[in-house]
Amino acid sequence: MAVHTSEAKLDLVTKHIKCFPDFPSKGIIFRDICPILKDPGALTAVIDLFEEHVRQTHPQVELIVGLEARGFLFGPLLAQRLGVGFVLVRKKGKLPGPTVSVAYKLEYGEAEVEVQEDAVAPGEKVLLIDDLLATGGTLYAACELMKKQNAEATSMISVGFFSATKTLRRIRASSPSRDIITRRTSRGGFRVMAAWSF
Repeated sequence: MAVHTSEAKLDLVTKHIKCFPDFPSKGIIFRDICPILKDPGALTAVIDLFEEHVRQTHPQVELIVGLEARGFLFGPLLAQRLGVGFVLVRKKGKLPGPTVSVAYKLEYGEAEVEVQEDAVAPGEKVLLIDDLLATGGTLYAACELMKKQNAEATSMISVGFFSATKTLRRIRASSPSRDIITRRTSRGGFRVMAAWSF
């Protein structure tokens, strides 16, 4: 059965995010998006909601940039709907040819992400996409990577995020942004279907 209203689509998406307490460690509630991917209606609802949002607020987007790894699941579907290209931001050493990279700090250590050197053109208006935003380290690094490429990161969308991320505060401090939150859950500050304009 197809759902037609944004509210019905949002309900469908919310019902398909499964919670696993104490995974991967005690005190963590893991949000699993696999049920969304398994259900064609729920997956269509996610892409419909993303598409509606981008067409209404960022019609100038020229490129979708997916964050490793689950941004790769939703990004190409949205790019196809919008008639724009899709580019991968991957962990260092995973892309062939010349790349540009940015290092970022993790809670314990450091990581690095990269994009192929010719994947993003200077001045290109890009939208970043991922499945869930937890700590936001990869998002921050991807924003820095787009700056390094002289591209314009216009916004970020995700299926869900945890509202208390230090990284969002860091991004807000370096560029004007506004939150567009579609649904807030009752547990742990988690929000479903979130978008930010930078």
